[in-house]
Amino acid sequence: MTEQVFTPEGNPRAFRDALGRYATGVTVVTCTTADGPMGFTANSFAAVSLDPALVLWSPAKTSSRFEHYAQARHYSIHVLEATHAGWLPRFGRGGAGFHGLSHELNAEGVPVIHGALARFDCAQHATYDGGDHLIVVGRVLRAAYRDGAPLVFSQGGYGQFVQGG
Repeated sequence: MTEQVFTPEGNPRAFRDALGRYATGVTVVTCTTADGPMGFTANSFAAVSLDPALVLWSPAKTSSRFEHYAQARHYSIHVLEATHAGWLPRFGRGGAGFHGLSHELNAEGVPVIHGALARFDCAQHATYDGGDHLIVVGRVLRAAYRDGAPLVFSQGGYGQFVQGG
């Protein structure tokens, strides 16, 4: 296949397809709301700084859960393992959310899901307009991780990263 060159303004689908060539990990971001614990699936997660420890993620402004995350002072970002693909519909639109899922609350009252490959408990540090998304920068209060294969998203599908493969 030959390289396709385009302008994003003239072809937003091609722009999305080009972005999809960059494989990302998959996360579930959790916070506490007046209605209870809430989770949101996101692949827009990145490290910002080691000192101070800062990470970012970007919720879509059109999401029905957007206001909860834009206003959350604390949240946790859970990096999913390949075996957690079943969590995706749970935290998607109309999913079961935390119903029947084992979790506990951290020191800030944020729901923490057991078994994540990594977790970053954050305090909101800053937010920035990012077009149709909000860029949320969090100061990492605590982090945890374990060995395992991450769930990866690329070109509209989910899979597993295999080292040396």
